[in-house]
Amino acid sequence: MDSRDTITTQLQSLVGASAVVAWESLTEADRRCLAGAIAPNRTPPACVVSPASVDMLQTVVECTHRNRWAIMPWGQGSKISWGPGVQPLDVVISTAHLQQWVDHAVGDLTLTAETGLTLAAVQAQLGQHQQFIALDPLYDGSLGGLVATADGGSLRQRYGGVRDMVLGLEFVRSDGEKAKAGGRVVKNVAGYDLMKLFTGSQGSLGILTQITLRLYPLPESWQTVVLTGSAAIVAEATQQVLRSTLTPIALDLWSPGVVAALGLAAGGTTVAPLGLAIRFGTLGVSAQEQGQQVQALGDRLGLAAHCFTAEPEQQLWTTLRTLFQSVPGSSPAVLCKVGVLPTQAVATLQHLGSTGPADALGLIHGGSGLGRLRFPGEIPSPGVLESLRHHCQTHQGFVSILEAPPSLKEQLDLWGYGGNALGIMAGLKQQFDPLHLLSPNRFVGG
Repeated sequence: MDSRDTITTQLQSLVGASAVVAWESLTEADRRCLAGAIAPNRTPPACVVSPASVDMLQTVVECTHRNRWAIMPWGQGSKISWGPGVQPLDVVISTAHLQQWVDHAVGDLTLTAETGLTLAAVQAQLGQHQQFIALDPLYDGSLGGLVATADGGSLRQRYGGVRDMVLGLEFVRSDGEKAKAGGRVVKNVAGYDLMKLFTGSQGSLGILTQITLRLYPLPESWQTVVLTGSAAIVAEATQQVLRSTLTPIALDLWSPGVVAALGLAAGGTTVAPLGLAIRFGTLGVSAQEQGQQVQALGDRLGLAAHCFTAEPEQQLWTTLRTLFQSVPGSSPAVLCKVGVLPTQAVATLQHLGSTGPADALGLIHGGSGLGRLRFPGEIPSPGVLESLRHHCQTHQGFVSILEAPPSLKEQLDLWGYGGNALGIMAGLKQQFDPLHLLSPNRFVGG
């Protein structure tokens, strides 16, 4: 086994001393960020390498493969602590310098860019052309991290998830060879399955270097109506919206904790209300008319209606995302990804309220049944999380623990996968990374 100094020195000789930083020389903030991705009580990586180009990245990976050094890709670090800790880990490879804007086909509504660019920077540039990537993830991370974690957001009600946006990709394999799939046009389906494999793969199959994404016209007007009230009536309102001719771009169910944190819980109520957030993004007249229909629905069912437009509407969704984010440098809260049958979403939020801490937060997309649960204060016991998992599995769903203190992670099966495809996933890992050098033990199947 090579020493840490040997690893650092050899990589510096390949790409230059300025592109390689030894672990001991990293900033305290970077060490804290990366610590969440390393298995507890394990030796930290020797260094972080920041290639300035894809060719340099390829050279680095060829070297790590030749020497059998375990590696992990690192984008902006916003979701680097999701899932189990990587073990072993010799070298962290940063994609932060892969910042090229390769091609924006305005007329074809496609964008090709390197994966180190942040979503926020890309959205700002696209906004000048009245276009956007129809994703609103919890964190503003890199494009590569967005695809690797499949962190899509509430806009999936209208536009779909991350995998529906990816038209093509390029990546560096574990042996340093370049590969690609798909293309730069919407109708191209070559490599379709490969792109789905990489979406949500947690950096375990290859290091993404370039992505082609589908774009959409930026809505002229945004409007959100939040209906709050008892669980049974909120559930009925959800079904009526889904059966109606309304075309929301987001349809989210919120737990009482989220409703209260956003200041939408009416005073004097004896039962903590659930929330149903219906968001429209379309022409101004259409958004207004559909918002009025939702308010009329709330009146008929006896639900309180809260209407947001313009800047307050944008701030509402920004604040919502903040509720589910960890503060950098703070002790990790518990964040879970949840999935249930859409008809069981309200029951799942009720179960969260009856078994979890009082400040527990829950958000489930009404159309898909996917969502997030977060415990920002009191850390739930393993028993509480297993109870939630049992409830979701009973309703053909799942709970995966994304973030948690290391001591809690060690007590749980974080992914909680109970399906019959484990052998297939292990086989794919073996095919793409036979030496298990890419983010080893990070994802289901190793």
